[in-house]
Amino acid sequence: MKNFDEMIALLKSRPETKRVVLAAAQDDHSLKAIYRAKGEGLVIPVLVGDKAKIEAILAQLGESIEPENLYDVPDVEAAAAKAVELIREGKADFLMKGKLETAQLLRAVVNRETGLRTGRTMSHVTLFSVPTYHKLLAATDGGMLLAPDLEQKKQLIQNAVELLHNIGYQSPKVAVLAAAETVNPKMRDSLDGAELKAMNQRGEITGCIIEGPISMDLSLVKEKAEIKGYQSPVAGDADLLVVPDITCGNVMGKTMIELAGATMAGLVLGAKVPIILTSRASSSEEKHLSICLAAAASAQ
Repeated sequence: MKNFDEMIALLKSRPETKRVVLAAAQDDHSLKAIYRAKGEGLVIPVLVGDKAKIEAILAQLGESIEPENLYDVPDVEAAAAKAVELIREGKADFLMKGKLETAQLLRAVVNRETGLRTGRTMSHVTLFSVPTYHKLLAATDGGMLLAPDLEQKKQLIQNAVELLHNIGYQSPKVAVLAAAETVNPKMRDSLDGAELKAMNQRGEITGCIIEGPISMDLSLVKEKAEIKGYQSPVAGDADLLVVPDITCGNVMGKTMIELAGATMAGLVLGAKVPIILTSRASSSEEKHLSICLAAAASAQ
C-alpha cells in the first residue's frame, strides 16, 4: 500500500461502516476529525461526555448527532467507563480518546472486571507515509511498552501483523532493528532479533517474514544492503520496523514527521478493539488518519 489514500479507498470499498465511540467528546479537534471521516462515509460517531459542550462544538462545526448516539456523562472518568461499556455491549467498534488524559482512559480499558483486556500484550503501532519511502511504513512500539522483553516483542509483532493483514498486506516484511545486522551477544536487541527470526522460521510467529537483527538503513535502502552483500527479502522493502524500546520509537517517529515530512496514524492494539490515543499536540490530519486506520483494523 503506497499511501493513506489507498488505505482510505480500501476502507470505502467495504460494505460495513464502523462505529467510533469518543470518550470525553467535548474536544473540538477530535470531533472535527470524526465528522470528516463521517462525511466520507467511513464511520458513525458515538459521543460520550458533557452534552452541552459537545452540542456547542457541533453547532460551530455545522454538525449534529442522533440523540441515541449522544450520552451525557460530564465527568471524564465516568465518560471513559461509559465508552468502554458501550464497546462491551457491541454498540461501538473502536474507542477514541477525547478531552481527558491517556491514563484516565486506560484505567477504564484495563479494569479487570469491566475493561477491554484480552490477555494479550497491548502495544502501539504507527503507520507512516514518508515521501522518501516507496510505501506505507509501520513501526512498533513507540507509545506503550517502555522496554519490551522477548515475549512482549513477539506479541507486539503479532498485533501489528494482524493490523497489516486487515489493510491488505498478505505477508508483511518485519525488520527487528538493532545497531548492526550481525548478532552481538552483548546486545540484547541483537539477540532478540535473531530469536524472533528463528521463531518465525519455526512457525511460532506466522503471517509475516521476520528479519533480525537488521540495521535501519538496510531495512529501508536496498542499495546499501547490496553494497554490504546482505541478502534478505526484507532488506530495502520493510513493511514493519520493530524498535528496541519506546525512546527509540518515539525519537524515530518524531524525526520522520519533523524532518522527513511524514504523515502518520497510530493505534493501540491488543485490547478487544483498536484504541486511538492521539496526544493533544496531534494534528487534525493525524487524528483523521488514525480514525480511518482504526476502522480498517476493526475488520472481521
